[in-house]
Amino acid sequence: MDDDGRYRDGRSDFIRGAKDIAKVAKKQVGKKVGRGMDKMTDEYTKRSYKRFEEEDDEDDYAGVPSNDGGYYRNDSRANDDEGHSDSTEGHDEDDEIYEGEYQGIPRADSGKPSGMDGVTATQAQQFRDLSAYEGERKKDQEELAQQYETILQECGHGKFQWTLYFVLGLALMADGVEIFVVGFVLPSAQIDMCLSEPNKGMLGLIVYLGMMVGAFVWGGLADRIGRRQTLLISLSINSVFAFFSSFVQGYSSFLFCRLASGVGIGGSIPIVFSYYSEFLAQEKRGEHLSWLCMFWMIGGIYASAMAWAIIPHYGWSFQMGSAYQFHSWRVFVLVCAFPSVAAISALTTMPESPRFFLENGKHDEAWMILKQVHDTNMRAKGYPERVFSVTTIKTVKQLDELVNMGDNAAWHEKWRIKLTSLFHQVWSNFQTVFSPQYRRTTYMMMAVWFSMSFSYYGLTVWFPDMIKYLQKQEYSSRTKVFVKEEVKHITFNFTLENQVHRQGEYFNDKFMNLKMRSMVFEDSLFEECYFEDITSTNTFFKNCTFIATLFYNTDLFKYRLINCKLINSTFLHNKEGCLLSDISDENNAYMVYFVSFLGTLAVLPGNIVSALLMDKIGRLRMLAGSSVISCVSCFFLSFGNSESAMIALLCLFGGISIASWNALDVLTVELYPSDKRTTAFGFLNALCKLAAVLGISIFTSFVGITKAVPILFASGALAAGSFLALKLPETRGQVLQ
Repeated sequence: MDDDGRYRDGRSDFIRGAKDIAKVAKKQVGKKVGRGMDKMTDEYTKRSYKRFEEEDDEDDYAGVPSNDGGYYRNDSRANDDEGHSDSTEGHDEDDEIYEGEYQGIPRADSGKPSGMDGVTATQAQQFRDLSAYEGERKKDQEELAQQYETILQECGHGKFQWTLYFVLGLALMADGVEIFVVGFVLPSAQIDMCLSEPNKGMLGLIVYLGMMVGAFVWGGLADRIGRRQTLLISLSINSVFAFFSSFVQGYSSFLFCRLASGVGIGGSIPIVFSYYSEFLAQEKRGEHLSWLCMFWMIGGIYASAMAWAIIPHYGWSFQMGSAYQFHSWRVFVLVCAFPSVAAISALTTMPESPRFFLENGKHDEAWMILKQVHDTNMRAKGYPERVFSVTTIKTVKQLDELVNMGDNAAWHEKWRIKLTSLFHQVWSNFQTVFSPQYRRTTYMMMAVWFSMSFSYYGLTVWFPDMIKYLQKQEYSSRTKVFVKEEVKHITFNFTLENQVHRQGEYFNDKFMNLKMRSMVFEDSLFEECYFEDITSTNTFFKNCTFIATLFYNTDLFKYRLINCKLINSTFLHNKEGCLLSDISDENNAYMVYFVSFLGTLAVLPGNIVSALLMDKIGRLRMLAGSSVISCVSCFFLSFGNSESAMIALLCLFGGISIASWNALDVLTVELYPSDKRTTAFGFLNALCKLAAVLGISIFTSFVGITKAVPILFASGALAAGSFLALKLPETRGQVLQ
């Protein structure tokens, strides 16, 4: 056979074989990925090129001679004499695997199979390579987890961990402060900003919505760009907008600043617990993560104490005309940003998590940090001569992600590509949390987090509202009622409070330089009276008649005059401002701060008990047991018919339920691997804030109507949470995944 014939035979045999391979790959794609990949691997490795010599299909394919008389392989390369081209770099002669497919880069074939057969074959090859890669990566992670635990044992627990404890504690403290800020400033802020009831409600919920967004975003980023760096960014955003919120004047701008501040602090809880856990050995992890929870309590105490010390001091203020006012409550908002600023300053001195570096293939950086931990602890314990014996640490196999941004691309285009790539990485990591391996755990944790948050936040906001309602009832019970009184030529220059006057007659009387609190005049007659410099709270005139009466520099606006008749009466120089609420009374304000202070302080015993027992009885027993006891304590709420009883029940519930939260935080950290830990924690914490918003909205709607519905909701949610908690795997005594 001449040269052309030999070429045609070889070419035809080769293409026929490639077509057969594509058909086999197409059949296997529809099957399960793991089993399909194994079968295709066997098919590819067993297939021999002898079949190209045995089969003949020269009638269907015409041969085209090459430059040197050779013939093409199935990857469109020239023969060995011509060398390798750039498009086929990474090609292995023995097994025909194209390494570029590990990065998702398709092989450039000049002789592509036609139709979907070629695409399917390429996808099957990529799936096979990805499956093998995931297997190697999982094996690396298991080896790293065991070795990392041994290294932490050698490093010991000492000065370094305690230093990091206080640094991260400041970040957690800032989260605790953020929860209380808006609630404490609302009574004063509503006066400056003229807030309606819907606006006050939105301002109370906006922090939770911001924290929900922040937890999800920062949790996902922390698994990609690092715990320390992400925490610094989130705390910086919180500090900046908390600072601005103390100076802005309008409601909309204040609302936006508190929203952005909440978004920033939302990353605190998921990152702090994940970050700290990666420096703790197995036997110390549960206890010291529980001790860390105490800083959330300290944040609540700090906020309550500062509110008590600052807000009632109305002299701590200044104003620039009528356009700019800076009252004492703004000083309190500014002071509440201090923990976040302190956390940023302290965090700049701490290193990144070495576990994060090892998960991302950065061996040398991780080794240096672990050596720093070891040396710091040994020097503090009096053993400076001890040498860090670890020389090499297992690192996890990395997936090279090639992003071609071009040499001539503009800076904004490069940033856009980087951010887009980062978004896809974070989203892919989030989707992995719902992969078959973690799906059941994630759904169970979602149910437990939701039930705990729904009941806890719903009740803790419902408690103060119930106390206010009881205060109003008690205040109303002391109301004095005057009927058909006649008052003539009298000057009132003292405070009038909590009175009801019906069918009275007032002739030539003067009301000057006084405050009216909870005053109601019904079916009364005012003739030739004079009202000057009046400040009123919850004061109304109903079905009254005013004849030849002058109102000068008062806040008795017409909406306070309900179905009243004005005959030859005049309003001059009305006061500017808003309708004050009953809570403006200093005694009531002090009570709000005091109740919050006691409720936060009451969790101290629960914190101590949970920290001491976490590693002894296990996470699940602690979580389920505390939830059951909290569920039982809810039924005692029906007996709280007085202010003191409600405060006592609030303290009891807070002290019991804190153990559940501590166990839930520890369990969440330990159930997910390091490369998905903050992503999962952030998502669950975001769900927690959503449940808080729902719980607060539902529970507060029943204030003054019934106690039964909130109690049943809270008890049912806690009971469901404790039952589902027992279905989760116990993580005590296990290495950090």
